[in-house]
Amino acid sequence: MKRYGNLFQKVFDYNNLKLAHQKAKRDKGFYKEVKMVDANEDYYLIQIQNMLMWKTYSINPNDYKMFKKMDKGKEREIFKLAYFPHRIIQHALMNVIQDVLLKSFISNTFASIPRRGIHLVLKRIDADIKRDCNGTKYCLKMDVRKFYPSVNQEICKKMFRLKFKDNDLLWLIDTIIDSMEGDKGIAIGSLFSQWAGNFYLSYFDHWLKEVKGVKYYYRYCDDLVILHDDKNYLHELRREIQDHLTTKLDLELKGNWQVFPTAIRGIDFVGYRHFIDYVLLRKTTAKNMKRKLRKLLRKCRNGHELTYGEWCSVNSYKGWLEWANCFNLYNAYVKPLELYCDKYHRGVIKGESIQ
Repeated sequence: MKRYGNLFQKVFDYNNLKLAHQKAKRDKGFYKEVKMVDANEDYYLIQIQNMLMWKTYSINPNDYKMFKKMDKGKEREIFKLAYFPHRIIQHALMNVIQDVLLKSFISNTFASIPRRGIHLVLKRIDADIKRDCNGTKYCLKMDVRKFYPSVNQEICKKMFRLKFKDNDLLWLIDTIIDSMEGDKGIAIGSLFSQWAGNFYLSYFDHWLKEVKGVKYYYRYCDDLVILHDDKNYLHELRREIQDHLTTKLDLELKGNWQVFPTAIRGIDFVGYRHFIDYVLLRKTTAKNMKRKLRKLLRKCRNGHELTYGEWCSVNSYKGWLEWANCFNLYNAYVKPLELYCDKYHRGVIKGESIQ
């Protein structure tokens, strides 16, 4: 296995820090912290450069602002770091190591990877179930129990040492991993954690594909789907997967795993239900969307402005509906809000004068 070295200087290279700032502030130009850095870019980026060069950079657990967010009916603790210096530094790091980590991922790993989002999952699953109806007759659906809070920090750091031999770079990676209290967990919500989570499961992915010979396997973060023509095989494979995750990665599967026929129930994955001839929005997603967009429409019609988060939500739901057979849902719930979203985009995001 090739190990990579001499990378740390690239992380604190001034041009890389400038690129990191440009990426980190994308669609956030109106944030106070972003405006602060923009107003004196050289001053703040040189500060970051010195922090990294002299290894004075640190993250303490109280540097995180924690808030709770409902996601797919589950309450998650999201950890947010300040824009300066933390988020800029994470972008600078990922600018350098992202391509190296990408080489470790199988092609059917999708979450938080450029050009490998939900839409590609849809295309891959739809193509596979249409091309091989018998080979995708049954579905094993499962996910890892509390994945991000359960990541073993020591195992994670050892895995990065299998890929990198640059001790200075590993110092920065260790600093980010160790910033969470305890010996388990990486921060949900940070750029580095998204990549570290994918990397943590990458050797498991290769074990499934190359050792176990699984043909139809898809992973979106910690949600796993395997298709096969034999449900007994899937039951046995599930037991082997649990043993592998426990012994190698100190992880557990949730107890709500399922094996079921795909043609009857559809494959409920990444927010959609996949059938051979059509795709529907997941029922809970559609229900939440209706409730939220009805509330926003009442707010707008009463003369109130959208917030940035609400504007993002409408656009997010619009994107979801475009990839499913949901024409009526779109006309009923998204289309009435488009005028208000356009007004917000021109007035707040682009800064145009709205009469």
